[in-house]
Amino acid sequence: MATEAVGTRQSHFAGQLVDFDFRSPSLGHPGLAAKVVLATVDTVVMLASSLVVMLVVARLGGWGPGDWRRHLALLVLSVPVWPTVFVQHKLYTTRFVARLIDEVRRGAHAIFIGIVALVVIASLFDLAISRGYFAGLLVVGNLALGAERYAARRIFARRRYRGASTKRVLMVGTSAEAQALAAMFVIEKHLGYEVVAFVDDDPDAPETIDGIPVYHQSEDLVELADAKEAQGVIIATTAMSLERSNRLVRELSEARLHVEITWPLRDIASHRLTVRPLGRFPVAYVEPVARYGWRTAAKRSFDLLLAGLGLVLASPFLLCAAVAIKLTSPGPVLFRQTRVGQHARPFEVLKLRTMVIDAEARLAELDKLNEADGPMFKMSGDPRITRVGRWLRRASFDELPQLWNVMRGEMSLVGPRPALASEMAEWDPELYNRLRVKPGITGMWQVNGRSNTSFADYQRLDLYYVDNWSILVDVGILAKTLPVVLSSRGAM
Repeated sequence: MATEAVGTRQSHFAGQLVDFDFRSPSLGHPGLAAKVVLATVDTVVMLASSLVVMLVVARLGGWGPGDWRRHLALLVLSVPVWPTVFVQHKLYTTRFVARLIDEVRRGAHAIFIGIVALVVIASLFDLAISRGYFAGLLVVGNLALGAERYAARRIFARRRYRGASTKRVLMVGTSAEAQALAAMFVIEKHLGYEVVAFVDDDPDAPETIDGIPVYHQSEDLVELADAKEAQGVIIATTAMSLERSNRLVRELSEARLHVEITWPLRDIASHRLTVRPLGRFPVAYVEPVARYGWRTAAKRSFDLLLAGLGLVLASPFLLCAAVAIKLTSPGPVLFRQTRVGQHARPFEVLKLRTMVIDAEARLAELDKLNEADGPMFKMSGDPRITRVGRWLRRASFDELPQLWNVMRGEMSLVGPRPALASEMAEWDPELYNRLRVKPGITGMWQVNGRSNTSFADYQRLDLYYVDNWSILVDVGILAKTLPVVLSSRGAM
């Protein structure tokens, strides 16, 4: 099967890291009718949010009939405001809302502008509107619109997994880059792309790639797109010269075909890139890393709040786990091990003990059974793991004591895996950059396969996080952690 071949060739990392979006489904390529429906639903959501806020503010403020009349009048006047600001903020233009983060950000700005417009309208019509109403609408509107847009993405994703609502595209080039992208589309169906043909003038190019035909006629690309019923063309940056690609883009644009060009800097998150002119040349400006200043304080506050809450909620379970560990195997409840933290400072990581007490001594005899391809050790059915320990590891419950490491400032909720000093001896020099941030209880490695991830992918995922960190990235990883833990995916 072509699909199986593509999936086999593609590395796990290639499908996960291109424009990381926490696997929220893409909004896709909706037609005019779908856009009208989406705009209508968005407007209804905002009107419903307005009514909910009115009910709450009215109850708290003891509204009379006059208050209700003024606020309901503003509600009617707001009907054309919401679709107008949403269209202005390009919430129905796919390329601007490809990721859920972009969509939420644009939606929040649109709601803010919409509320400013309502303040102006209320002033023009001499309507005395409660300030609490506007504040409540800002909060409730963002939550409701975000939930509705996420639900819309899920609906589009389900349609695409059934083969509907996909964009048929031609792939110009047969390079490793082009083939990896096509492989990603096969696995990541929620992106909504289907490569129907490769195009490459190289006479040595194969006739097919995993069942997809290769055509040697880039001069007739418009005709080929028409014959294949393709709505767009993707040009791999390594496929042809600059002059040739410029000519192709001009011809394809004239034929009203969507044109997308791959970006060679795959390990830089798109939110750090801004394309802008530099004289006659379009250049991509790369934002500096955002892990300094107030953002560091915000991350620490975020860690303290959630780790403190987590310790309180987990304390009954930790007590039960401690009793189970003591009753089923000799030794302490907690496993303590020296790990390397931020700026190479050593610290003692805490875990619930899941192995026999002489586990470290027995490691040498098991080393030949190591299934990892790097300095880390992993082994399916590791005989050192206790019966209770195997259950704790399956759901990552053994990591819960690390919440105390977070409270002490040695770790963060999200970050690279805390490494052993012995592992560092085998690191590539580039991997030392992961020591710029605090290690985390969860991270990109854990939510992208855990123990199933190769060492090369683990290394790139950690460096991607260090280079592209933001509060929103942390929130996305935490949101992804729970489903991964519950599914026991990649657990050892």
